[in-house]
Amino acid sequence: MDRSNRRPSTSCFRGVLSSYWPCIITLCLFGLAVFVVSNFHKGPDTGKPDWSFTRNFKEQVGLLKSNENAELRMIYVDASGNLRVYKTKVKDLSPSWIPRDRSDVQNKPSAYHKSGEEVSLENAESKLDGSDQNTIFVEGYGNISLTNQTNPVKLERRYNRTLRKEKRTAFLTSLDDYTVHKMQISAIELAKKFNVTSQPRYGIWRPDYSNSSTTTLKLLRDQLIMAKVYLSIAQSKKHDPLRKALLTRIRDIRPLVREATSDAELKPSALDQAKQMGRVLAWAKKDLEDYSLVARKLRAMLQIAEESVTAFKKESMFLTQVAAKLIPKPIHCLSLRLTTEYFLMFPTDQDSKAKDPRIDDPSLYHYALFSDNVLATSVVVNSTLTSAKQPEKHVFHIVTDKLNFAAMKMWFLTNPPGDASVYVENVDDFKWLNSSYCPVLRQLESEALKAYYFKAEHPTTIAAADTNLKYRNPKYLSMLNHLRFYLPQVYPKLEKVLFLDDDIVVQKDLTPLWDVDMKGMVNGAVETCKESFHRFDKYLNFSNPIISQNFDPNACGWAFGMNMFDLKEWRKRDMTSIYHRWQNLNENRTLWKLGSLPPGLITFYNLTYPMDKSWHVLGLGYDATVNETDIHDAGVIHYNGNLKPWLELAISKFIPFWTKYVPVDHPYLQQCNVV
Repeated sequence: MDRSNRRPSTSCFRGVLSSYWPCIITLCLFGLAVFVVSNFHKGPDTGKPDWSFTRNFKEQVGLLKSNENAELRMIYVDASGNLRVYKTKVKDLSPSWIPRDRSDVQNKPSAYHKSGEEVSLENAESKLDGSDQNTIFVEGYGNISLTNQTNPVKLERRYNRTLRKEKRTAFLTSLDDYTVHKMQISAIELAKKFNVTSQPRYGIWRPDYSNSSTTTLKLLRDQLIMAKVYLSIAQSKKHDPLRKALLTRIRDIRPLVREATSDAELKPSALDQAKQMGRVLAWAKKDLEDYSLVARKLRAMLQIAEESVTAFKKESMFLTQVAAKLIPKPIHCLSLRLTTEYFLMFPTDQDSKAKDPRIDDPSLYHYALFSDNVLATSVVVNSTLTSAKQPEKHVFHIVTDKLNFAAMKMWFLTNPPGDASVYVENVDDFKWLNSSYCPVLRQLESEALKAYYFKAEHPTTIAAADTNLKYRNPKYLSMLNHLRFYLPQVYPKLEKVLFLDDDIVVQKDLTPLWDVDMKGMVNGAVETCKESFHRFDKYLNFSNPIISQNFDPNACGWAFGMNMFDLKEWRKRDMTSIYHRWQNLNENRTLWKLGSLPPGLITFYNLTYPMDKSWHVLGLGYDATVNETDIHDAGVIHYNGNLKPWLELAISKFIPFWTKYVPVDHPYLQQCNVV
């Protein structure tokens, strides 16, 4: 039985003149081995031992096959030149083992027989003699990879394996459906008896850690998790030696991984620590073989980790909301300085531009901007006029609250926008805007809504709060957020107004928007729906029959931020009354959550004209993947979201689009460290 063509190591013949006895011993051992296997047959007229079955080959093969318990011993020389003994039994050999006369192998026969058909291997043999090609095609064998180990015996074994597979396939395909069904049932029943629980193995050289800059770091963290599991079990089972060993290893490894983010930051001793921990874990696995208990411990740790991650996410969301609500100290400083300067002026100077005749001229380009942020408002005005072809025809209507009115007024008095006109108003001066006329104002003053925002347990239950923390934003309590629904009342003499948010930057001349034919629609806006995103079902409660009976859940949403409003069509359709009706229906917040977009979608349903998407690109306040080509080609870019460009939370690569319109050389901005 010859498994491989092994020759005695040539190292035995080195230094023959100096020592003969090692070679003599080696030859004797080889002779003994062959005697055991083949009864020490001799080849004809050679006087040398026959290393395989040569003279009575067929008889010996038949004898071996009839005695399955016959023991075979093979002696070979390994790569180091050492003699090795391999023992096996005939019945343990796989069918792919082929009894082969060694003389056939050495003589390299030119043909093999496959089912009575001669298959030429001349090409295969020539390839083995040194051709540059790596594979050949041999009929009956397919593509054969030619390496130094390829020989006819291996080709024959490969063919036998293929033949067995073909026979098995032919047998299975010949069975009828009933027999196949019985075989399936039998296999299922047999599978139920198998113990498929695999015993977990722990090795410090796990394959999933290879080829990574964090290989050792991940390994150490994984070891810490397993060590904590085994430590808990060792304590419960009072295995003190193991418990102490685990504690020692945990104390050694924990400082190594606490601050590290890659292998380069680990100490040189980290790998040795991992090996030591691996030995302790192997000890623990051997002594604590309660795998079900280990699984329960891991599940418990996973559940605790998931709860911690959820709590951290909610806390992060809450803190982000807090940061987005607050006015940064430099901007607050700017507002205070401007307010001080305003009240030091004479009253006549304070109202020097209060009666500009262009304010009510419907033939000009009018912008509505409602904000309490002086710096953000100035960026909107500066960017719009920088891109405008006829700045003198542009009129900005700015409305702010009582707290910021003086600062806003002072900024544009001391920094006039060239030939354009800016008119600043105080929302508290609109006497018609009261709770008896405005439902949302009445709701904002209700105790129920105040409790929703300021309930006592809210600050202390961040982790237990609902996921809609974004709706608990004080901007929803400001009437400036809802004033957009009263444009005809605020500007009774105007026909068209372009509404702008204060977190946008204008990059193109916007005057072509006044020439867009909106086909009788009231609102012109850019739609934001993409596949299933930003459709009506995202903003409205379609489980309420009032919503489901009046609106399509797949209707495309749109965005506030840059909207062209036809005030003539607005007055004709009495859109403000429609808005009031739906606000009254939503007094208990059962139709939608707070905010201005959901009532806007409802109020202007089927009355919104879709503008080209290049006019308004959104997402710069939350999505770092916004395409920069789209940004450069956009008429308006919008920092909607919590990451406003004037906050430290802002996405850094989008900040320059905003800061280039900030007057960095202004003395107040420098004194307040705004830039």
